[in-house]
Amino acid sequence: MSVAFRRESDDEHLEPTFELPLPPGPNLVTPRGRALIEERVAALEAEIAATHEDEVVKKLRRSLRYWLTRRATAIETAPRDDGAVGFGSRVTFQLAGKRRCVTLVGDDEADPATGTIAFSAPLARALMGAEAGERVAFNGREDSIEILAVE
Repeated sequence: MSVAFRRESDDEHLEPTFELPLPPGPNLVTPRGRALIEERVAALEAEIAATHEDEVVKKLRRSLRYWLTRRATAIETAPRDDGAVGFGSRVTFQLAGKRRCVTLVGDDEADPATGTIAFSAPLARALMGAEAGERVAFNGREDSIEILAVE
């Protein structure tokens, strides 16, 4: 049989495992966000210590590298105190006739279902710098968002 058709091992044909992608831009976090990162690191370290399967440990170490990088690059940022929307602000606004309330947080802390969105999200970028009573553009429409309150 030709050497070209012989397979030495299955490892040669495995898909490469890449590192988890880091969000672009600065890693801004709230105090709660920093605590969540610390909890995640501790949980992964404990899981690695308790696991003995090589493949599972490899996946856990990959996740741990991501969270260690996020911890090392975290920039704890306080909310603005000048009444304008910024990182850490809780904003009440009206969009398309619906009243909504969101808090602008870091990428890893964001969970839209609980009312937290990443500061890098398009909606958050549209809200940045606005004050209560202002109307801002969003989704190609001028005055589509009315800012009701900023905390």
